[in-house]
Amino acid sequence: MTSLEAIIDENMLASHHGYTPGHVTRGRSRYSHRHEHAHGERLVSNHRTKTGAHPRRLEMFAPVGFPLVSPGTPLLPLILKTLQENDLPLCNRDILVVTQKILSKSENRYVRLADVEASPRARELAAICNKDARMVEMVLRESDRIVRCTRDILIVRHRLGFVSANAGIDRSNIESGDTQILLLPENPDRSAAELRAGIHQSCGVDVGVLIIDSFGRPWRLGTCGVCIGSAGIVALNDYRGRTDLSRRRMEVTEVAQADEIAAAASILMGPSDQALPIVIVRGLDFGGTGRAADLIRPVEQDQFL
Repeated sequence: MTSLEAIIDENMLASHHGYTPGHVTRGRSRYSHRHEHAHGERLVSNHRTKTGAHPRRLEMFAPVGFPLVSPGTPLLPLILKTLQENDLPLCNRDILVVTQKILSKSENRYVRLADVEASPRARELAAICNKDARMVEMVLRESDRIVRCTRDILIVRHRLGFVSANAGIDRSNIESGDTQILLLPENPDRSAAELRAGIHQSCGVDVGVLIIDSFGRPWRLGTCGVCIGSAGIVALNDYRGRTDLSRRRMEVTEVAQADEIAAAASILMGPSDQALPIVIVRGLDFGGTGRAADLIRPVEQDQFL
């Protein structure tokens, strides 16, 4: 199990415990037993700063040994088995982060390219973006708007509201990637809610669940983890109307907490060749109601579509 512990005021803790700030370790966190009791509830750290306040702490665990997911295989039993093999029981208020790909495989969102007939519009766009016309056809079926089509690039607005390349359709790390493709889950928010309910029924704990994918971003290079499905946490935290440290009223501040968690979890998941498709986030108090759909900017407010 890969573990990442992010600690505010790490230098202070390092001086007490002799570790390197920002370290990454293998195995169960050396601090975990100090922060849980028998019922899985979080306990407050005994460490205090000079002001008397407790430093804030975030732990993340990426269980190893997750099996390959066959089409149609239920995902929850695989998750619970992997957590058990890693000696990593879920606690109340944990957040389970699941990569989209294993969910799509579990939901059998495969499409055989041989079964796809490209429309004239798909063939027209394929000639521009230099892609398989059958692949472009599936992008069109999964989308409601083309944002950009140029050589080697096809960016669209997915039917669920995400703006991404190729409607999130993937060919990497899937069986027979030359002959079939993998679509995004049908309804990631619903899938997250079902996983959360299944965990509560099986384990008796209340957790948040995020389904994440990697999207490119306008004006910046590189992909970044983003939330496409959410249950049991506040995905978008609206700070408008509150006051800042200077007592000024905040007018526009909304924080995409689910995307921030997704990006952090992606650090542990690493590149797609590392086979670490789930991450447990521990130490955040983002519980509440919310969906990934809350993060989608309405079309009438989007200045770039």
